[in-house]
Amino acid sequence: MRRERIIFIVGPTAIGKTRIAVKLARTLGSEIISADSMQVYKGMRLLSQAPGMAEKKAVRHHLIGMLDPRKEYNVALFIKKARFLIDSMVRRSKIPIVAGGSGLYVKGLVDGLFPSPEADMKFRVKMAKAAEKYGDKKLHAKLSGIDPASAALIHPNDLRRIIRSLEIYHSTGRTMTELKAETKGIKDIYDIKIFGLTRPREEIYSGIDARVEEMFRDNVVGEVRKLKKRRLSKTAGGALGLKEISGYLEGKYDLATAKDLLKMNTRRFAKRQLTWFKGDPRIEWFDLSKMSEAKTVSRITKEVR
Repeated sequence: MRRERIIFIVGPTAIGKTRIAVKLARTLGSEIISADSMQVYKGMRLLSQAPGMAEKKAVRHHLIGMLDPRKEYNVALFIKKARFLIDSMVRRSKIPIVAGGSGLYVKGLVDGLFPSPEADMKFRVKMAKAAEKYGDKKLHAKLSGIDPASAALIHPNDLRRIIRSLEIYHSTGRTMTELKAETKGIKDIYDIKIFGLTRPREEIYSGIDARVEEMFRDNVVGEVRKLKKRRLSKTAGGALGLKEISGYLEGKYDLATAKDLLKMNTRRFAKRQLTWFKGDPRIEWFDLSKMSEAKTVSRITKEVR
């Protein structure tokens, strides 16, 4: 039985995901769902680099600038909203395009959200003390007896993951392997195609520097000044750029330093994004230094069709 196809466009910040997604959506007559933890908020367009008016007029976007920054947003909420939108688009014979750089959001939507229990700090301390006394391998052997499939995927010296696996069994009475088997994402319903965009590291960093300069020209300082007057949620308060620009507004350093800090921290963020996405073998990569955006869109279109 043929399954409807869902397209994902992922990659590091400032790589051009929005431009590619918009061009692809126009070609396919699709709509775009943002897989971004910050673009969902109102009043944070510059900080989150959300699509502008021209892009939103060209193609219908979802989960952009629709949530009060005083409210929390997380992967579970994203999955709930995204799945509703995807199902709706499929019923209207639209190919959904999910675009964004929040790796956890993408993985959660594709593979499902693992029902992980809350932390049991007393149990963690107890296991840490046991590891100190008997060694990490002793705990790994204990896990092998309880959940051999999970133990096979965890290095005997990876104490944090060993303890977490034991903690899940202690809290739920069920192994991580059992719980994961019951976790379903849209990959179990739809045909998933994930396309990643990349460039050589120095080009990514150069693009980030240019974007930060543009953000300041567009008055991101004014945007942050307005946000600082509000009681932001924990999620919104973690927006990249908020801390760096707040330091300038509070007189801790000058504007040039704020720019340099934001560039540095954005480059670090992009590196973490790449590390995350490179760990997913399902992603088909396109190097934009070797292939134009138009050619990339053409290649993706052919594969999708």
